[in-house]
Amino acid sequence: MLKEFRRAQRLMGNAFEITIVGDNETDASGHLDAAVAEIHRIEQLLTTFKEESQTNLINSNAGLAPVKVDREVFGLIERSIRISNITDGYFDISYGGIDKRFWNFDRAMTHLPDASLIKEQLKLVNYKNIVLDAVACTVYLKLPGMRIGFGGIGKGYAAEMARALLVQRGVLSGVVNASGDLTTWGHQADGKPWTIGIADPDNARLPFSYMNITDMAVATSGSYEKYVEIEGKRYSHTINPKTGLPVSGIKSITIICPNAEIADAMATPVSIMGIGPALYMVNQIRHLECIIIDDANRIYPSKNIHLK
Repeated sequence: MLKEFRRAQRLMGNAFEITIVGDNETDASGHLDAAVAEIHRIEQLLTTFKEESQTNLINSNAGLAPVKVDREVFGLIERSIRISNITDGYFDISYGGIDKRFWNFDRAMTHLPDASLIKEQLKLVNYKNIVLDAVACTVYLKLPGMRIGFGGIGKGYAAEMARALLVQRGVLSGVVNASGDLTTWGHQADGKPWTIGIADPDNARLPFSYMNITDMAVATSGSYEKYVEIEGKRYSHTINPKTGLPVSGIKSITIICPNAEIADAMATPVSIMGIGPALYMVNQIRHLECIIIDDANRIYPSKNIHLK
């Protein structure tokens, strides 16, 4: 008889939950161990918290020399730049150039950072200054002080890689949930599609809507997760790479598409661009949908979403 087996674990600094369908607890445990190991492996490649990670090697050689990286890291950077092009730079992995001291989003933060200092730092944020050499498999950041980071795409990539590994191991159904960036395949143990709740921005534990999906990915992000309030205005933890300032006015973004890496990456530009331009962009891209909720609780779905 088919059952669902779950593993909840903190990985990549986030709460992950992996669910798979199977009929044998020992096999399921082995599959879950393998998925966790795969996410750990990706974390070691992408983290900025380990001196010897490939991301840190690229950053520490900014303005100095190209750095040879694994083909996998090269591919992720290449795809990130493609998303930057599609989103007119509203997604930009070189956002790491904005000093974390400006925006730490803890309760001790009581005033906005100095605008002139942010403007100075913004000179380091431009994906067009990431130089790739596909033959040598190297990455070069043109300006000293430039930094890349995978905060906007890494969780989705890890979820997608864990799913691919589980499928390769013969797991017919499951969900990999990387703290709100999730990917699904197959069906629940009872044969029904996976039911995904979309968080209510005013109460993250209570979904405002449900979706039945299979072989799809969903990424949700919002100002309800991590934010500061300064002089009565709420600022989301999402930073606009063009201004260096956090996003305000949007409570929640949900992206639906077939791939968790893309869903994760698109959540950032959609939350930054403004509702009109964001919906226009999403409606131009095949197999991509979104639901935006603003600060006044108005709901803006893309053209193929029909909310009940």
